[in-house]
Amino acid sequence: MCFVTYIPYQEGFILTSNRDESVGRPKASPPKKYLIDTVPVFYPQDGAAGGTWIAASPKATVCLLNGAFIKHLPTPPYRMSRGKAVLDFFRYAHLSDFAAAYDFGGIEPFTLVVIEEENKLRLSELRWDGTQLHLKTPNAALPHCWSSVTLYNDDVIRQREHWWQQWFQRHPVFEGEDVLDFHSLGGTGDTANDLVMNRNNELQTVSTTQILKTPHQFLMNYQDRLTGQQFKYRIFEDEKVTV
Repeated sequence: MCFVTYIPYQEGFILTSNRDESVGRPKASPPKKYLIDTVPVFYPQDGAAGGTWIAASPKATVCLLNGAFIKHLPTPPYRMSRGKAVLDFFRYAHLSDFAAAYDFGGIEPFTLVVIEEENKLRLSELRWDGTQLHLKTPNAALPHCWSSVTLYNDDVIRQREHWWQQWFQRHPVFEGEDVLDFHSLGGTGDTANDLVMNRNNELQTVSTTQILKTPHQFLMNYQDRLTGQQFKYRIFEDEKVTV
């Protein structure tokens, strides 16, 4: 939930997330299908709070990053985990309904990247700063990336954006695996701030999750970087693909 890229792909998109987390946090469960009210939602489940940082339904894909615009000073206890807010999103028909009706009070600041599909792709960015909600609609026809402001300063965030733009310019033709390679190899050798990061073996990139959706396929690729396990699924077909 700490570095996320979006890229348009074959009338659809590829969304990829590196999750940077304390290695002492309970291990997340690999992705599977759950029902939220009557909506099927596919996601890996956080081992501590039971929420998630990335999830997909037939009509929407949502990804969480910690923090909003600036690094904030945590003021616990909070009413609920940010990862639970991701799941609650799917109780609403659209992002506009979620933004208008949801109770964000008592939740630590966060950013949601939301992709909705109704006739055409709509890419949105929702930021909750602890007091106020901010909505933005980036151009879904262009690539974008986000870094968690709780872990990376402005200079590092701009550097990562530069890496991403360079990669996109150098790869006019690409597949999902190429984007995964970028998420694995991007950086300058600075282990504290590379895309796969490690800070004193206490905070590191614990997993990478990718959602690839086109009119012809809907896939989730999940890499557990602590165990080396990799899972690939055809979402909502209840089919695990051997990798």
